[in-house]
Amino acid sequence: MEKKPKYLWKYVNPNKYQLHVTNSKPTTKSEDSDEKIVYMEDLEKRKQVYGICGECNEPGTGERWCQPCNAKRFKDNFKNWTSRNKVIDEFIQKSQLNSVHHEKYLEWIPFEKFQNITYIAEGGFGKVYSAGWSEGHIKYWDIENQIWCRDNWDKYALKSLNDSSDISSNFLNEITSHLQIYLYDVINCYGITQHPDTKEYMMVLNFCNKGNLRNYINKSKKYISYKTKIGYLQKIARGLSDIHNAEKVHKDFHSGNILIMGSPYISDLGMCQPASKQTAKEEGIYGVLPYMAPEVLRGRQYTKASDVYSFGTIMNEFLSEEIPYNDIPHDQFLAIKICNGLRPDISKDIPKLLVDLIIKCWDAEIENRPTAKELYQLLTKWNNELQNVKNVEDRKSNEICSQVDEYDEIGEKKFKSRSNEDDKSKNIQTHPQAIYTSRLLNFNNLPKPVNSSTFQFDSANPVSVQLDESDLDEFWQQ
Repeated sequence: MEKKPKYLWKYVNPNKYQLHVTNSKPTTKSEDSDEKIVYMEDLEKRKQVYGICGECNEPGTGERWCQPCNAKRFKDNFKNWTSRNKVIDEFIQKSQLNSVHHEKYLEWIPFEKFQNITYIAEGGFGKVYSAGWSEGHIKYWDIENQIWCRDNWDKYALKSLNDSSDISSNFLNEITSHLQIYLYDVINCYGITQHPDTKEYMMVLNFCNKGNLRNYINKSKKYISYKTKIGYLQKIARGLSDIHNAEKVHKDFHSGNILIMGSPYISDLGMCQPASKQTAKEEGIYGVLPYMAPEVLRGRQYTKASDVYSFGTIMNEFLSEEIPYNDIPHDQFLAIKICNGLRPDISKDIPKLLVDLIIKCWDAEIENRPTAKELYQLLTKWNNELQNVKNVEDRKSNEICSQVDEYDEIGEKKFKSRSNEDDKSKNIQTHPQAIYTSRLLNFNNLPKPVNSSTFQFDSANPVSVQLDESDLDEFWQQ
């Protein structure tokens, strides 16, 4: 009797190793990272982390994943499926042949395999639905039983892109970005399907049951502590750092593209492109104005520093729980004000260390802004101190702990004084011309970006700068 192959895969502890893979080859984060790194090109290290494939006796390339063995399995199955679109078929096949991890491959998923399809929302570039998928996505190959072992979420998200029935480079670009960027903190894409009526292609993604960051803030029935918020911001910064490590920029970074599923995840990578190949389109720029850096509003190229400016606005929105510029039109006048130094109000209830970091992200000079990696490292340091410093006296002498403890006490009292049954979103009066979905913007003759000289950044007072109509008239006459 033939002896069955042994199951030899080792469990991967993500807290011990920071694993980074793309669908081209195993790789790692940069060598100067402070985190523990496993160099995947090193066969002995791969054995330690991933174990050995019970079929070919070679080190795995991912968690319970053997790229050569699984590539052969996928290839043998090519004849059993088709999207009836040569471009899509070849795109999916390439992902399967090159996949070094179970979250970095794609499947063609016939639309009839989804159940309970429900419309969720429409953004600037397409629609999002929720759906059940009882079969679920591939997790690993069961060596003993010689079948794919699948896992399934309660719900998946189906995301279409407008006009994708005529397959577009934007659609494929977003999927490619999902495949190329670090495993954690970025939404996973499991495959592609096609709506039988509209013929639009749809990505099959993680469904985040708590919606986007703004919904999470508005719907929370509990006080969200600064300790929790710093932990979330650390993960968002890590995701942004991984996008930048892949030499890409997000280009559409705002709270609507931060989704919550236990932890925050960065989504909507459709605008995400190589940082070295960015050019401003002649017809204008796409984005959500309150989150866009002043140099981008002036038509300059998107850079990693532009994403960091957006992170500062997301950070302030999360900490202050206020939507930026919700009471004014998002028009050329606002763009002028931003270039002249206007920034969203910063609540007096935010600890000074956090205020200082927000302000650095908002600096008009891009070289003065921190990098995403620096944001991640600093937020990680603060998060670790908040988690690990337990002694009361030690917390009082620790700068971040003492500030967070003080402001959490104030914030919790204020939260309890409000009715927990109230939906905070119902109390927000948003101007009818305040638009928070991505759209085409085209501003001309904007002034050179500066930091406002009319106020000092002071956490004791909300940060703002006002320009009246006479200021604008003076600008137009220049």
